[in-house]
Amino acid sequence: MSLGQRVSSDHQLTRLLQIGVVLEELVESRAAHHIESLPPQERAEFDEEVEELLAEAATESAEHRERLEALIDDLEAETVGYEEINALVDAQYGPPEDTDGVLYDQLANEETAYKFYDDLIDAIEASDAAFAVDRDRLLETLYSIREEEKEGVEEVTEIMEHRA
Repeated sequence: MSLGQRVSSDHQLTRLLQIGVVLEELVESRAAHHIESLPPQERAEFDEEVEELLAEAATESAEHRERLEALIDDLEAETVGYEEINALVDAQYGPPEDTDGVLYDQLANEETAYKFYDDLIDAIEASDAAFAVDRDRLLETLYSIREEEKEGVEEVTEIMEHRA
C-alpha cells in the first residue's frame, strides 16, 4: 500500500503500524551496534556527544516501538520481535567505516522514520474509516513520535555541522 492513499481498514492500519515497529527496531538495533562495530582506531576517536546521540536514539526507538505495539495490541494483532530484527541487522549490515559514516547512517534512519510517520499521519487523516483503536489516541501517539524523529534529525544535523 502506498502511504499516499487513505488508510481504510484495521488491517491496513495494523500493517502500517507493524512497519513502524520494524523501522524502530531497525533504528534501535543499528544505533546499539554502531559503537561496538567501529574499528578500534575510530572507536578511540568516538566522542561522548556521538555516543550519547546513539544511546538516546536506541532508547527512543525502543520507547516508540513499545508505543506502537500498544496500538497494535488494541487492534488485536501481533508484531515482529526485536530479536528477529536484531539478528537480521547483524547479518545484513557491515560495520561503518568511520564516525562520519555512523552519523550519516543515523541521519538517514531519523529522516526515514520522520517521513514514514508524516506520511502515515496524512493517510490516516485523509481517511474517514472507523478503527478499532481510538483515532485521537492513535494520532496523538503518531504526532508525538513524528516530532521526536524531527528532533532527532535536527540533533544529528547539528552535530554534523559542528564537525564540518
